[in-house]
Amino acid sequence: MARRLTDEEIERQLGDLPDWRRDGDTIRASFDAPDFPAGIALVQEVAVAAEDMDHHPDIDIRWRTVTFALSTHSEGGLTQLDVELAHQISQEAARRGARARG
Repeated sequence: MARRLTDEEIERQLGDLPDWRRDGDTIRASFDAPDFPAGIALVQEVAVAAEDMDHHPDIDIRWRTVTFALSTHSEGGLTQLDVELAHQISQEAARRGARARG
């Protein structure tokens, strides 16, 4: 079971995740894919990574904008699993040509 991160740990780790912002006990990022199929492909790749980690994000798709929200519900907040998956999502988004929304 993952340990809930402290506020200080979260802020420090978000320093390495410029695409992500904290929203209470969740971190969120939105990416604009080059087109709708690229956005769906991004979701598919994230689904594989999430399944491998047994840690699943909330995902919202609006045309070519894909928004991810991460939180460890079983711990009632953010854990290292969220940070690790956020890094993987950002890397996959960059690989697919998706740009973070400010």
